[in-house]
Amino acid sequence: MSTRLGGSSPAAGCPAVPSRFGAAGSGAPSGTEQEQGLQRGLKNRHIQFIALGGAIGTGLFYGAAESIEQAGPAIMVCYLIGGAVIFLIMRALGEMSVEHPTSGAFSYYAYRNWSPRAGFVSGYNYWFNYIAVSMAELTVVGKYVNFWFPQIPEWLSAGAFLVLITIINLTAVRSYGEFEFWFAVIKVVAILAMIVLGVLIIATGLGGGPPTGIGNLWRHGGFFPTGISGMLCGFVVVMFSFGGVELIGITAGEADDPRRSIPRAINQVVYRILIFYIGAISVMLCLFPWNQIGKAGSPFVTIFDKIGVAGAANILNVVVLTASMSAYNSGLYSNGRMLYSLAAQHNAPGIFWKTNRLGAPWVGVLASSVVTATAVLLTYLIPGKVFLYIISIALISGVINWTMIIITNLKFRRRIGPEGVAALEFRMPGNPVTSYVVLVFLALVVVIMAMMPSYRVALVVGPVWLALLWVGYDVSCLVRRRHA
Repeated sequence: MSTRLGGSSPAAGCPAVPSRFGAAGSGAPSGTEQEQGLQRGLKNRHIQFIALGGAIGTGLFYGAAESIEQAGPAIMVCYLIGGAVIFLIMRALGEMSVEHPTSGAFSYYAYRNWSPRAGFVSGYNYWFNYIAVSMAELTVVGKYVNFWFPQIPEWLSAGAFLVLITIINLTAVRSYGEFEFWFAVIKVVAILAMIVLGVLIIATGLGGGPPTGIGNLWRHGGFFPTGISGMLCGFVVVMFSFGGVELIGITAGEADDPRRSIPRAINQVVYRILIFYIGAISVMLCLFPWNQIGKAGSPFVTIFDKIGVAGAANILNVVVLTASMSAYNSGLYSNGRMLYSLAAQHNAPGIFWKTNRLGAPWVGVLASSVVTATAVLLTYLIPGKVFLYIISIALISGVINWTMIIITNLKFRRRIGPEGVAALEFRMPGNPVTSYVVLVFLALVVVIMAMMPSYRVALVVGPVWLALLWVGYDVSCLVRRRHA
């Protein structure tokens, strides 16, 4: 293929090896996922809660304090706008997932509709993205455990949970789906209960105190206490929080009825996440002044502990711990499947295409788990400092991933032509105008990151990582040519 990412012709010296999913540009799915070992065992409820598990985690329960510090009560506006953008990205992915459901998701779609190099970059970038997200989850697990057992080192807690989640991901996909379903149910039910409890405290003063009311939303500097610039900075953590919803595309290859379950999951998950995020954040901001919400552990736990609601802080700590386990569980699932897909494209060693007798891509899962273990080491070496650096790197790789989904979708529509677009069962509203709106918004997020010292490291890591992927594809072509 050409040296341009968007090229579609074979590169000089890079033998064209058909994907194990079928040659790029081929028609219907070949069903190879099932023939090779992956199983279509995920039902609609599994898919929805896998996506919820990936998106409702550290970004809400721990990162909320960082985003509130930046924007104050105006952070709710950030969640509304950010949620709308994520909905459009998911609808763009949904167009392709319903048309061609495969575990490779956006990596395979980039490979098929854009170029082999784009498939390589998209796949490895998403793998890198979820390595960073998984590391972020592990770095805060110890803080939650320390709420009860302050004497246990944070790195030890992180290591124990890493082993547990790895074992879960080596089981059959239906078993994994059940684990993730109940992980996610716990935190969804708890968030709803917390919202109800918070509303009662706000309205009636439940627990013996006076009603708090909603005055905290404007009493401490107004609704926009840090100005428009502060609200813009709030988008950074907010967009990190929404990362993980695109897991729906990864599950398409193992969904039992993807043409029915994928559209339902996309439409339902996004508005549920908006309800959970905005509802939970609103309650938090009403209960406590925004400028007094600290970062020592989860702000949710801290608030209910300070208010003195009996037992609520302990229950919430169980929830936030479960939420991190759930988000890491979803991340390891997606990473194993992404390496599997890259191997199917001949963009990763063939060993990653292996599955165990239960249908799990065990080599990809174990490899991803080993790399993620770096978080345990970092938590040991620089406790308390690693979280912001990791989420900044996760966010820049997430922005790259979302950008490639939108561009791939535009190329997908160009490939199938107007008649093909008209025949799509599940379409992105307002496309292509909305696609360009999303791209402009993502560019704005990168500009905002450049203005924030804690996130500038990502603007160094991101381009270096893309350069490595660019060279990595050429190296893989060289290796392929030698073996041809």
